[in-house]
Amino acid sequence: MSIEAIAAIAPIQPIEAVAGLSGASAAAAAPAAGFADWFSQQISQTNGQLVEADRGLQKMAVGEPVNLHQVMIDLEEAKMSMQLLLQVRNRLLDAYQDVMRMQM
Repeated sequence: MSIEAIAAIAPIQPIEAVAGLSGASAAAAAPAAGFADWFSQQISQTNGQLVEADRGLQKMAVGEPVNLHQVMIDLEEAKMSMQLLLQVRNRLLDAYQDVMRMQM
């Protein structure tokens, strides 16, 4: 491959240009999701994982045929999601407390 062949490749265009939007209208067309939206989504997802893991445990407790490995995997995924969510919350509270301790 020669240098001329590489130079013939078209330059990458910004997303706004590809979508046909200007910089100001791109921001207005798609509002950015905030941290609160992300955190709320993660809470809902973690809750769903906990419910699913609990459902598998209940099925196993009443004697329904379930895959033990899948139940254990679901439990571990729910546990890890919950731990991640708690760590994010703890870091957020620490940051809030640091801001509140700042002298103005």
